[in-house]
Amino acid sequence: MPLSVIVTTLNERTNITACLASVEPIAAEMIVVDCGSTDGTVELAREAGATVHVTPDWPGFGPQKNRALALATQPWILSIDADERLSPALAGEIADAVSQARHAGYEIPRLSQFCGHWVRHSGWYPDYVLRLFKRGAGRFSDHLVHERVLVDGTLGRLHEQLLHYSYTTMAQVQEKSARYAKAGAEELFRRGVKVSPLTPWYKSGWAFVRAFVLQRGFMDGWAGFAISRSHAHTTYSKYQQLRALRRQP
Repeated sequence: MPLSVIVTTLNERTNITACLASVEPIAAEMIVVDCGSTDGTVELAREAGATVHVTPDWPGFGPQKNRALALATQPWILSIDADERLSPALAGEIADAVSQARHAGYEIPRLSQFCGHWVRHSGWYPDYVLRLFKRGAGRFSDHLVHERVLVDGTLGRLHEQLLHYSYTTMAQVQEKSARYAKAGAEELFRRGVKVSPLTPWYKSGWAFVRAFVLQRGFMDGWAGFAISRSHAHTTYSKYQQLRALRRQP
């Protein structure tokens, strides 16, 4: 297929081989942009057939993905994270979408796993993500975290699920929570968002209630509770770090 698959990585040894194997049947090229992995990710990606570029810095999720996008040569782009997989059914649906080219971009429903449990509530599902788009019609926003694809043109939706092995252990939950909180605080600081001493408390409380009650996290059992608690913790840490940034001279 006239399709470039782009992946950004940092220490994804446990994921990168399976990720690339799932996209290889439909990819004309696989491009990995790595920002300094020390666990063999680069070597594994090359063994899987990807072209790997290593960057000396980490500018944030959006800017890094735009770097990968700039290296793509095919008419269509599929952006995938290292902890995501295409099923054969989704690969076939993507191939059909590229062949027919009815839209400039396509959203894909994503089903995520949390420590071995597939999550169908808690604000995690259905989680439509815009990942397939025409090169030249789309680019990534410059957000340091929670970047999104901006597309000029009409959007369609696919039906087969993108499988997301997002968290495999509670230690990974804590590590990602800390990383996202730091990036989120920096993003809010860059936008000039103000914060009061009470902001971390009511923002984190609302994050828990929204995920566990309004988004029916309770229906996911212990996983839903853990996800809701993680949302609250990440939100609290993000706004506390924002307060620290704004107190700097």
